[in-house]
Amino acid sequence: MIVSANVCENISANVCCEKNVKKRFTFITMTSTTLKKIAQTLGLSISTISRALKNHPDISQKTKQKIVELAAALEYEPNVNAIQLRSKKNNVLGLIVPTISNYFYDSFIAAVEEECRKNNYALMILQSGDNSEAEFQNIKLCRQNRVSGLFSCLSTETKNYDAYARLKEVDIPVVFFDKVPDEGNFNTVTVADRLVARLAANAILSKHKKNIIGFFGNENLLITKKRLAAFKETFGEKNKDTKVSIVYVSSAAEAEMFGDKLLGKKPDAIFCMSDEILTGIMKSIQKKKMNIPKDISIVAISNGFIPKLYYPEITYVETSGYKLGKLAFSSMLACIGGSTFVQEITTDSILVEGGSL
Repeated sequence: MIVSANVCENISANVCCEKNVKKRFTFITMTSTTLKKIAQTLGLSISTISRALKNHPDISQKTKQKIVELAAALEYEPNVNAIQLRSKKNNVLGLIVPTISNYFYDSFIAAVEEECRKNNYALMILQSGDNSEAEFQNIKLCRQNRVSGLFSCLSTETKNYDAYARLKEVDIPVVFFDKVPDEGNFNTVTVADRLVARLAANAILSKHKKNIIGFFGNENLLITKKRLAAFKETFGEKNKDTKVSIVYVSSAAEAEMFGDKLLGKKPDAIFCMSDEILTGIMKSIQKKKMNIPKDISIVAISNGFIPKLYYPEITYVETSGYKLGKLAFSSMLACIGGSTFVQEITTDSILVEGGSL
């Protein structure tokens, strides 16, 4: 696109008069505007233009205004590649997640993206598909693109963290969230997993249920281990006569399959460790035309969206992906700022009453 003299009508009179503009920036190309061209147009040095655009205190406010207005009119954009080469970093943060088709991760991403915009970062979102090889390739891509930092939720297959440790060698901080390493010296941001499981167990106990089935996720993950231990401990401490059966499932489809088999044994309460498991169990309950809470009670750990899709609404313990995203970004900023203090941060949770217990 060619900029002609009539662009001057949209530029403050402080920049220059129309006569001078005709002489100086007829034929300047918007898409390839450089500091040199802006400097030539205004008769200033390139260093003055550069410092003004960085809001340097040595440049007068009047001169800054001229420069900023002309740069805006010409749609000037800094050469990101040049900046990256000089600093060996860019203003991009990486985020690896098993899948974005999950409301918890979707809300986590939304929170991180909001904070990125506020702090002049871009966000590169990558999916691992819950596959460790894909996760490794995503880590490699982030390293090659010199991201300023990486948020990562581990795949269920990941057992080796060497690729993440190597990021430290090139000064790329990592903040793990939700599914985190069960060993090593890493910054993590998680839901208070033991607390949420206790809250759910206590909600079931308050209704004097005696035959409970607990549906949990991958048994090898730290998040599952923590929630299961606290769930069983709560029943053991407060009601040793209650029968608690544990089932491990890896998907909504698998939860539905086990639900079809086990609901015939007429448990009086079901616990679901996640939204994904909840959707599978609810499908099984609906197929059997069971009444909630008359025929069966249900409580889940949830981000809050899925439980409200049913009637009666499902009682759940809140695990907010949005809150977790905000905390993760704060942790990342501390790392980028030079903090070497390793933090294990957890979010608070509350029980949200529905009509399912």
